[in-house]
Amino acid sequence: MSSIESQMEPLTSGASNRIIPLLKAFRGSLIFVYTFFLSFLLFVRRNRVAVPGSPKKNLKKRWLVREEEDTFRRRELAQDVGMGRDDGCCRWNTSIFYGVRNNALFCRSWFPVFGDLKGIMIIIHGLNEHSGRYADFARQLTLCNFGVYAMDWIGHGGSDGLHGYVPSLDQVVADTGAFLESIKSENPGIPCFLFGHSTGGAVVLKAASHPQIEAMVEGVILTSPALRVKPSHPIVGAVAPIFSLVAPRFQFKGANKRGIPVSRDPAALVAKYSDPLVYTGPIRVRTGHEILRISSYLMRNFKSVTVPFFVLHGTADKVTDPLASQDLYNKAASEFKDIKLYDGFLHDLLFEPEREEIAQDIINWMEKRLFNNI
Repeated sequence: MSSIESQMEPLTSGASNRIIPLLKAFRGSLIFVYTFFLSFLLFVRRNRVAVPGSPKKNLKKRWLVREEEDTFRRRELAQDVGMGRDDGCCRWNTSIFYGVRNNALFCRSWFPVFGDLKGIMIIIHGLNEHSGRYADFARQLTLCNFGVYAMDWIGHGGSDGLHGYVPSLDQVVADTGAFLESIKSENPGIPCFLFGHSTGGAVVLKAASHPQIEAMVEGVILTSPALRVKPSHPIVGAVAPIFSLVAPRFQFKGANKRGIPVSRDPAALVAKYSDPLVYTGPIRVRTGHEILRISSYLMRNFKSVTVPFFVLHGTADKVTDPLASQDLYNKAASEFKDIKLYDGFLHDLLFEPEREEIAQDIINWMEKRLFNNI
């Protein structure tokens, strides 16, 4: 067993050690719970039609009002998030993009003021965070004449949805593809790259598995991607879909709110966990199930990956598995692929003390990719 593997703790996919506590909570009475919820599901299906004015319908209406109020509050906060230093070299903007299910998704963009545009990066953030956290990275990209777009997932940042709740990662994948298509139509002839961190990396990799998406990008960049996430017990994999269907928004109060360290920079940790747009509550059942599902899909399809990619991972990452990134690199059929493992680095690579050097590694890879396409 390698030294990396021996140091790995139970893995999550960017939820900072929340998935494993969620799954362990099932262990004690799995068979009982399985039977109970299957019976409950059949009962619910027989009683689906709600009587107008019933307490159930009123409760749902109140829940939707609360969700809308929370979304409005988060959107106002998102508007106030700093977009980087205003030094006259970068112009930025915020906007709303309507996803495949007509959800309003909060977006940001940064573009250099001077020089010819080399390309565009589209940032897909990780689980529970938001696009505004990448303002410094975006500014470094604009200084090298790259434009940047970033989108908050559903239930994240300033976008629609219950905070921290992801009804479907396939919807996030589809929204990513639609966002990319919109950007391509607004910037014809400009090379585009997709960037994804942690669970966002899994989203980007699955999006790029679709031929029409792969054809629109010069390559993808994955930092600490969530590629190998397994349940703590095999039965959990069978029970999770039922819990996800019956009680999708349920939160496991025993899950660790902050989890394990994701950066060696104490200031970066304070900034992340004091950010009101970063979800720090217990993980929701559907969200956890969706992470298991996309991870399982990607692990089965490493050999089918053909998109050019650059995967970066810290060897001391205890949130996602650096060995899974190595497996992706070894098994992928992509002709143009690179990997860089950072010895002793943690999960949030772009918030490590060496963040500028890591960002420069990404810029160098994009420029190499563009040079090879000339």
